[in-house]
Amino acid sequence: MSEPLAVVFYSNLLPGSRLASCLKDLGYRVHALRTLKGLEKVCADEKPLVAVVEIAPQKGGFPEITALRANPATGHIPVIAFSGAHDKEFQSAARTAGVSLLAASTAVLEQLPQLLDQALDLT
Repeated sequence: MSEPLAVVFYSNLLPGSRLASCLKDLGYRVHALRTLKGLEKVCADEKPLVAVVEIAPQKGGFPEITALRANPATGHIPVIAFSGAHDKEFQSAARTAGVSLLAASTAVLEQLPQLLDQALDLT
């Protein structure tokens, strides 16, 4: 298993499955989560190179990302989040929670290689 692992969470099936396919095309193994509640445990157990998660104001995601960051075993894992929300308050809350990069849902697939490069360069 020489491919790096990406932990992925998405709530919308079609764009989410395309995201998983793009990651596989880029040489990643993908561990898809059904809920963000298991993010910290899966990352501690599986030791991924990156986490790519969909977040939304109404669905949250910030407590799970905050917990990931607070755990010494997982705090170094870059988190690329994508969302349809664009307001400054939401973006600020995402950064405060520990999101490494926040991308628009409409652009995450087109920019995925660059987002991965940038997120991995931040660590």
